[in-house]
Amino acid sequence: MIDDLSEEKVVEVLNEEEVQARFDKSKEKAKKLLEDKDKMDRFLERLEKKLKHIPVVGGILSEIPVLILLVKAFIEKRYLEIPIGSIIAIVGALLYFLSPLDLFPDILPAIGLVDDAAVLTLAFKLVHDDVVEFKAWRGKNQPKEQ
Repeated sequence: MIDDLSEEKVVEVLNEEEVQARFDKSKEKAKKLLEDKDKMDRFLERLEKKLKHIPVVGGILSEIPVLILLVKAFIEKRYLEIPIGSIIAIVGALLYFLSPLDLFPDILPAIGLVDDAAVLTLAFKLVHDDVVEFKAWRGKNQPKEQ
């Protein structure tokens, strides 16, 4: 049972291949989601609501608000200096984070966000430079945006 898993078991279950497979599946869903602006807007709203219910956001999870802002700026065509592959990777990781059907339900203490963080970390490695460039652009162009 998942409740009985120790952190060591979590690491065993979350091997790189599994994380990659979950990320790839989420990217396919992201491609479809990006084609529908209304669905994308609703998705981003649900994501922001979920963030409000996470008691401690640190590490890679602390980057989620910036990723949301980046996706919004891209959707609104205010920031287009990012490859579509990076947007798909970001949305895919955010989809996985929002999904209630991931490997470890988020309500489980300590391990509930482990798989989410693993997928987000993988995505962030791929898009890190793009996020840094967005942060610089945002600092110069939209310092008052939340």
